[in-house]
Amino acid sequence: MENSELKILQKAHEEFNSKNYKRAEELYTQFIESCTKSRDCNGQDLAIAYNNRGQVKYLRVDFYEAMDDYTSAIHINRQFEVPLYNRGLIRYRLGFFKEAEGDFRRVLELNPDFKDAKESLNQTLLDREEKVKRGY
Repeated sequence: MENSELKILQKAHEEFNSKNYKRAEELYTQFIESCTKSRDCNGQDLAIAYNNRGQVKYLRVDFYEAMDDYTSAIHINRQFEVPLYNRGLIRYRLGFFKEAEGDFRRVLELNPDFKDAKESLNQTLLDREEKVKRGY
C-alpha cells in the first residue's frame, strides 16, 4: 500500500474521532476508491474504512447505505465482528429480526465475550417472539 493511502486513512480516522463526519466520510471514500483501484491494500484497513464509513452513514440515518458498507467490510474480512454487529443493529431497528439474529449469532461465534451482541440477540429474540404473538 502506498504511503499516501495510509495518510488518507489516518486522516480519515482523525476526522472521524473528532466527529467531523462529513470530512471523514469523504476521506474514507477516497481511501476505498484508491484501494479498490490499486488492489494493493491491507484487507483489514479496507474493512475498517468500510465499517467506519458505514458508521457515518448510520449516524446520518442512511440505514440502507450503512448496511451496504457493513456488508462490504464483512465480505473483505469475515472474522471482523464489529460490522456484523453494526449491521445486526440496523436490521433490528428496521424490524428484520431473523436477519439481525443471524448477524448477532455470527458475532458471538467469532467473539463469545461480545456483551452488547449477547444483549442485542436476547432483545431481538424477545421482540421477534412478541411480533409473532401479535400476528404480524
